[in-house]
Amino acid sequence: MNMHKNARLTPQGRPLMVGRIEEQGWKVADAASAAGLSVRRTYHWLGRYRAGGERMLCDRSSTPARYRDPVPAERVAEIERRRRQRMTGPQIARQLAMPRSTVGAVLRRLGLGRLSQLDPKPPAIRYQRERPGELIHIDTKKLGRIDGIGHRITGYHTGVNRNRGIGWDVLHVCIDDASRLAYTEILPDEKKASAIAFLDRALGWFARLGVAVERVMTDNGSAYRSHAFRAACAQAGLRHIRTRPYTPRTNGKAERFIQTSLREWAYARAYHSSAERTHAMQPWITDYNHTRPHSALGGQPPALRLNNVLGFDT
Repeated sequence: MNMHKNARLTPQGRPLMVGRIEEQGWKVADAASAAGLSVRRTYHWLGRYRAGGERMLCDRSSTPARYRDPVPAERVAEIERRRRQRMTGPQIARQLAMPRSTVGAVLRRLGLGRLSQLDPKPPAIRYQRERPGELIHIDTKKLGRIDGIGHRITGYHTGVNRNRGIGWDVLHVCIDDASRLAYTEILPDEKKASAIAFLDRALGWFARLGVAVERVMTDNGSAYRSHAFRAACAQAGLRHIRTRPYTPRTNGKAERFIQTSLREWAYARAYHSSAERTHAMQPWITDYNHTRPHSALGGQPPALRLNNVLGFDT
C-alpha cells in the first residue's frame, strides 16, 4: 500500500510505539511525542492494539463494507422515460416514491441532469464571404490602462491597486470576412466620433491594399446605432449590418480575433505602461497579417490569401 507523503507513522512504527507503552512502561504522552503523533491519535492506535493485537495496527481498506443496492434497470428506464416528457427530478421522485437524491444521481448518470440537455444543440451556421471587402467586421474591447506592473506579477501587495481608477483604453478592430486581414487601433474611447474616425481610417487602409469594402457588420453599441455612424456608412457607400441583440456569435469573426489579440499580444506579457502595450501592437498585427498561419484559410496567412485572390503583392 502506498503511504501518504505526510504520514507521521508507518505500519512498522506503530508496533514500536505501542510496545513502548505496553511493555516498557512509557507514558502515552512521551510515546506520542517520540512518534511525532498527538496524544489523541496515540490512544487511537493503542485502543486498536488492545482490541485485536498487532494485526489491528495495519491500515484498513478504504473500500466500503457494503454498497447500496443499485437502481434496477427497469426503474432507470422509467426515470428516463419520464424525464424525456420534461418532468423535473422532484416530480419523478414523487411519482415513483423514490428519494430525490437517487433520481438526481440517475439523471446525471444518464446525461439528463438539466432539462436543456433534452434539446439538441442547433447546428452552427458558418459562413464566409468569397470576395475580400464584401463584408468587414468591426468591434471594440476595453483594456485597462497600465501604470507600472501590478501585484499579480510582482507579488507585492501594498494594499492599493496602483492601476485601479486610471481609466481605460479601447481596442478597435476591423477584420475582413473573406481574407481575415485585420486592422486595429487603440483609441481613448468608443464614442461615435472615435468609431467614425476608425471606420474612415480602416476603409483607407483596405483601399490601399486594393480592397473595396461593400458591407460592415457591428454590434448594437450606442456608437454604431447613432445617426452619425449611419450617415458615415451611407457616405462611404456601405451597407451597415447590425447583429441580433444578445447574439455575439453573429459577429463571431471579430469576437474571435479579439480573443486572439488578448492572448497573443495584450496579455501575452507584462507591460510597464499603456504606451509600451500600444507600441507592441503594431509588430503583432503585422505578424498576424503576413506570417501567422490561419486555420480557416488552410494554413495561409491573411495577406497571402488576399494576394491569391486579388493577384498582386500585399
